[in-house]
Amino acid sequence: ISDQKPLGCWSVKHGQILTCPVVCNFETHEYIAVHDDKVLRIWKNEDINLDKAFKATDLVLVLQLSADVYRIHSLPGGGPVVLFRGGGVRTLDVLLEAPQQEIENVISDEVIRWSGAFMEGQQLVLIFTTEKDGDFFVYVQKPKLSSLHKYKLEQQESSKPLCFTGHITNQTVTLLCLYSNDSVYQVLIPLQQDTEEEEEEEILPKSLLLNFSVPGTVLKGTSLVVLDKDHVAVLGSLAVPGKEPRECLSIWNTKFQTLQTSKELPLGTSGQLWCYEENFFLIHGKVLTVIMYKCETSSLAAAVGKLKDSQNSDVSSFVNWNTLEDEELVVSFQSQESVALKAESKMNLRSRRSTVAKVQPETLSVGQLLLNLKDASTYVLETELRQLMSKPPTPDLQATIGCVITALTDRCKRNPKYYPQNFLLELVETRDLSYSLCPDLMAVALEKKDMHLLQICLERFPDIPEEVTYACLKAFLSISEAHLQNIDVNLDSVICYIDVECGDKEVKTEIVENGFSAEMDQDMCDTKIPKETQSWSAGESCPVGLQKAALLNAVLHSAYTETFLLPHLKNLPAQQAILFLRYLYYLYVKCSEKVNTTLPGIRSPTINQIMDWMCLLLDAHFTVMVMLPEAKELLSNLHKFVRAQVRFYSELNKIEGSLRELQRLNHLRESQTYSIEVLEII
Repeated sequence: ISDQKPLGCWSVKHGQILTCPVVCNFETHEYIAVHDDKVLRIWKNEDINLDKAFKATDLVLVLQLSADVYRIHSLPGGGPVVLFRGGGVRTLDVLLEAPQQEIENVISDEVIRWSGAFMEGQQLVLIFTTEKDGDFFVYVQKPKLSSLHKYKLEQQESSKPLCFTGHITNQTVTLLCLYSNDSVYQVLIPLQQDTEEEEEEEILPKSLLLNFSVPGTVLKGTSLVVLDKDHVAVLGSLAVPGKEPRECLSIWNTKFQTLQTSKELPLGTSGQLWCYEENFFLIHGKVLTVIMYKCETSSLAAAVGKLKDSQNSDVSSFVNWNTLEDEELVVSFQSQESVALKAESKMNLRSRRSTVAKVQPETLSVGQLLLNLKDASTYVLETELRQLMSKPPTPDLQATIGCVITALTDRCKRNPKYYPQNFLLELVETRDLSYSLCPDLMAVALEKKDMHLLQICLERFPDIPEEVTYACLKAFLSISEAHLQNIDVNLDSVICYIDVECGDKEVKTEIVENGFSAEMDQDMCDTKIPKETQSWSAGESCPVGLQKAALLNAVLHSAYTETFLLPHLKNLPAQQAILFLRYLYYLYVKCSEKVNTTLPGIRSPTINQIMDWMCLLLDAHFTVMVMLPEAKELLSNLHKFVRAQVRFYSELNKIEGSLRELQRLNHLRESQTYSIEVLEII
């Protein structure tokens, strides 16, 4: 989440449908999914592609169950439990022993509307609600004790529950119900100790906990989560008479019936809200947004917004809205809206300082300042921005820098002649930035063909999308060596292992250290190479110049996920793919010259990075390379070299036992003793 980087992607076969959310088994670190209602699949994180894993490995477990699954719940310490659509509950361990066991039908003609799992001590408690003919029922079950209790919710005239949430405290289930009349009701259910089912269902009374009606507005909630015993968060739409509803996220104090803070979501949401470890997760526009929050101690002063704000106060802002404000700032600049409040870098709706009678330039928020400078001259813009960057660090410094870069890239788009290369380089080199803070920066750099800035971004940004990494690779391979001679590029990663003579040609070296030389056995590969093909072997010079090699090294250092990068690599032109593979092969041979297989220099590629990219490139273009005559010699050399390396390490493995015995004997000798010994290894 911190890097906004996808780490894995799994898919089922064509025609299959995932029918409930995937969960993690905290005890075994496995994922559990259900597709087509009855098929349970369990796999580990190492299985990169589920479709292949299902066919090629026994690590992925597939269970065909006898009844439809509604939801799987998994909690740390509680173990996964499976809730079936008929109301039956089984632990995962029980299902693994007998997948086809008969599942009882607990509910009759009822439809499950919500379910939740909670821990009471060491015991997992499962709660689910059902609906039948307008009536709502609550089931409380302890799977390991086979304890089931059924209750009926007290009816509410002219309104019905929209969503549920709850928690357990002191052997009592607190069920919160968001109703269609813009109110939250509370239902208390004591956990009973007996294990027998109730013969008669008990009617549960409810009490009004919260009403969302604010003077002049009505909040239509769609999702509700509990933050602590005194606070809830509601995602919904704010209805104002005469205006279109606006979606917003709000936090309410249930103890004092007050609105703590709220934030409009102009990009729209999916209506779903999740909460985990003091972080909100919601879909805002087209992205998954994470918002940090901190529940303060509930007090009357805090509830009515009268809590004093001072530097020595231990009370922090309730919600950090920076994530949302960064997204809105980008939207406001793209649409050139003049709403300054959208871009405030720090917002605290509970307490506002109003001691300044006259607004000075230094008191403007970052968003207001940037909007005021939108049409300023280049000199004025950069002067003001440098002053802004020179101020003492603040908690929201990262968001401020992201807003500044967004303002600069926006001006570059509107004015093709404007491009503050030095200022952008200074920001990227001196600040700890990420791609997500300035998503348009690399796109502008690609358009301006600013190879130096792209190199720095690739080396420093931890969250570059694979599509952008591919675009940089293609740009580096397509640019001419003559053009690169006039570009300032950081050569620290290549200058120590590419020896340059006049004319920028590398000194030819012979490779013998790790068991391979150009004159090694020629019978390792039967491929015959036409004489007219271009000669390029292990001992030849680097296939690219210093500048291009440094740029390609930056790509090798960029983080990626194979599943997302491979489709883009398949679009790389064949000649560029061959050139890149030649360079990777050159690096591979260079690494093998050294006993520790490490290239000298700063940020030089590692042997693992080189081999991973070689495998990726061959996977994406192997068929094409086999068909191209100019690639045959390269593939042949690569084949011979890899076979020589395998044979060399195989020979080392044969004498591993003898080497260990020598090491043991050295430890037994006295350190002062001097001797010369000849040991014959047979």
